[in-house]
Amino acid sequence: MAREGRERGGNRGGDHGDRQGELIDKLVHINRVAKVVKGGKRFGFAALVVVGDQKGRVGFGHGKAREVPEAIRKATEAAKRALVRIPLREGRTLHHEVTGHHGAGKVVLRPAPVGTGIIAGGPLRAVFGALGVQDVVAKSVGTSNPYNMVRATFDALKNEHSPKMIANKRGKSVAEILSARRAVADISPE
Repeated sequence: MAREGRERGGNRGGDHGDRQGELIDKLVHINRVAKVVKGGKRFGFAALVVVGDQKGRVGFGHGKAREVPEAIRKATEAAKRALVRIPLREGRTLHHEVTGHHGAGKVVLRPAPVGTGIIAGGPLRAVFGALGVQDVVAKSVGTSNPYNMVRATFDALKNEHSPKMIANKRGKSVAEILSARRAVADISPE
């Protein structure tokens, strides 16, 4: 079987450029499974990939195949089909704190001041890197399963709302929403 020009080798978690649409893909996890048959074992591979444009669009995909590169290719295609847009504050962090869960996985995502960086564990770090978030604090509770952690992160990100979205929903101006946010921040105890 001839390999295409996208051979991945053993680079787990690295980014790989994509010529169409400036998407980057990050390999989060590869799982090897063995099926015992007469005459030995047959190996299969499952890949979890996160794809994003580092400007607020991100998606994840899962692919299975007998070869690692084919599993990664399938996962990347699935991730490109599942891209979602996430509103970011100043293009670098989240607007507000959110939590998400999937199965036993629970994640808490918090916005952070400039210069904080991405403080998050492996699979969450890959999602934020592909999304384009530069400052965030995240905590995963309950499981270390990368599939559940990524799905819980996406569950949290889908609950992220910008002040413009909230203003449209409530029939108010963005300035009213932002002034209310500042008023709450001023009276909250440190």
